[in-house]
Amino acid sequence: MKEITKMDVAGIEHMIREEGLVLNPYLDTKGIPTIAVGNTYYESGKKVKMTDPAMTREAAISLFRKVLKTYELTVYSTTRDDITQNEFNSLVSICYNIGVNGFKGSTFLTRINARASTDKIVASIMMWTKDKELIPRRKHEAALWAKG
Repeated sequence: MKEITKMDVAGIEHMIREEGLVLNPYLDTKGIPTIAVGNTYYESGKKVKMTDPAMTREAAISLFRKVLKTYELTVYSTTRDDITQNEFNSLVSICYNIGVNGFKGSTFLTRINARASTDKIVASIMMWTKDKELIPRRKHEAALWAKG
């Protein structure tokens, strides 16, 4: 079995649907300046400011794909080697949303690596719904994980 190291097209399309594609800076639900596909910073590491210029669609997707590499590497480097593409896509989506540190310290990551039951992993994914608007997203990510 080949190790999965990158999201596939379906995973990337899911992320764009979940995060949205916005060409002008906007404030996310926590009041953080954001642009493109949920990006709060640029490839250079510079934080997005509300005064930044709009991006083209191509530039926004390019930024997203470059920043996504950090989250793909985090998932790849912290999970066991036998996860499926669906499981990988699910975990990258979660990592992108909760951040690298949240992901690395999560109960679901511990359970995944301990080969816990799917039910226990899904339950621990659903613990990340403090913001109620995240419930549909977590349900989709949990279902994608459970699909295997």
